[in-house]
Amino acid sequence: MSGFVDEAQLHAKAGDGGAGAISFRREAHVARGGPDGGDGGRGGDVWLVADPNQASLLGFEDHPFRRAGDGAHGSGKRRHGQRGADLVVPVPVGTVVRDRDGSVLHDLSVPGDRWLAAEGGRGGRGNARFGSNTRRAPAFAEQGEHGEERWLDLELKLIADVALVGLPNAGKSTLISAVSSARPKIADYPFTTLEPHLGVVRVGGPGDETQLVIADVPGLVEGAGAGKGLGHRFLRHVERARVLVVLVDLAPAAGTPAAAQLGVLLGELGRYEPGLLARPRLVVGSKLDVADPDALGDVALDLAISAVTGDGVAELLGRLAVLVTEARAADAARGAARVGPALVPGAGLVAGDVVQAGTLVVHRPAGEGIFAERDGPHAWRLAGRAAERAVRLSDLTDDAALAEAVRRLRRLGADRALSRAGANDGDEVSVGGLSFTWFRDQPVELPGPSNEVSGDRRRRARAER
Repeated sequence: MSGFVDEAQLHAKAGDGGAGAISFRREAHVARGGPDGGDGGRGGDVWLVADPNQASLLGFEDHPFRRAGDGAHGSGKRRHGQRGADLVVPVPVGTVVRDRDGSVLHDLSVPGDRWLAAEGGRGGRGNARFGSNTRRAPAFAEQGEHGEERWLDLELKLIADVALVGLPNAGKSTLISAVSSARPKIADYPFTTLEPHLGVVRVGGPGDETQLVIADVPGLVEGAGAGKGLGHRFLRHVERARVLVVLVDLAPAAGTPAAAQLGVLLGELGRYEPGLLARPRLVVGSKLDVADPDALGDVALDLAISAVTGDGVAELLGRLAVLVTEARAADAARGAARVGPALVPGAGLVAGDVVQAGTLVVHRPAGEGIFAERDGPHAWRLAGRAAERAVRLSDLTDDAALAEAVRRLRRLGADRALSRAGANDGDEVSVGGLSFTWFRDQPVELPGPSNEVSGDRRRRARAER
């Protein structure tokens, strides 16, 4: 079984929030102690973190489920519940997170980069939060929210300085094994390499040393750019490479002329991602020790090498070190150009924005709205996180709790949302555990200690658990 996995799925489940407590102060010599129920703790979040120590997505293949801790319930004497423990999930650097529809949610391309995969549910407020001059002894509290839960697709794109690109059996594995400690499988038949390999190469002496990361990408076939075979799975590991080495097999046994090999490789790269053709590259002839001297002039090569005898390998590494150094400097300059102007006054940054090297990442809270959806003939449903939270009370059969739920919905703009959606008087509206009959301009007939549900736009409601 292969130890390298570059595609996997993740089921992220954040922790549920704890419920608020219903409690009243009970002490000797204290008459009529007021409410003192504490709040529930917030549920833990699920975070994805780019970890350089992770090499593949193998850990998600058989165990895709990750869950954070739940928040603790509140208790008396205004004691709040403990927050649920966050869950940090390490993934390889270069992991792309996609939604189930294929849209990219985040690219963890920098070591230490963090992304919130699932947000924990907020804890419910205890009954101490609902006391007022007109409501001295509230006998209800909030329930905690459920944590976010969703499936995600993970896709790994290797990050390397140099990518070796060639047809099957072109000598890529032999080359990387000759210049690094990588030990891929080597054999004299095509498609020996079925998974990418990374090798680290040090070029130069002490004090003037350049370290390169070289990726051995499995061989391409004609049509790989259009997805033939495993083309897309292989080509995506080339996307992040700074320099490309296009290996052309010079051995007579290859069966395909060198010029034809080069045309196929460049054509597939261009069909998959046109920007790859503008990437710095070297066209290298391999297997020089068995090459036909008359065939060397058929294709424009930057140099020819033999990984077996070592001919030309040192020159190749020296030229790669120069190209990689130049590419790194260009990347740093582009990153400074993107970040620099954004940091000047008036650039649009606000408090809470996060700036990373090479890019600007803005984190702002997502909006919480309320909207109405048709749920059948003369039936509507109020949706939205704020609407569901408004009715997450411990006991909607309690008159005061019901009045509080209606007041919250009114303040959130439930009347306006229903009117814009086309609701008519007498239609049934449901939200969470609350169902009521909506009237546009008639008073609400709900028992309660105060007239909290009166106003310019009133409705008559009927609560049902």
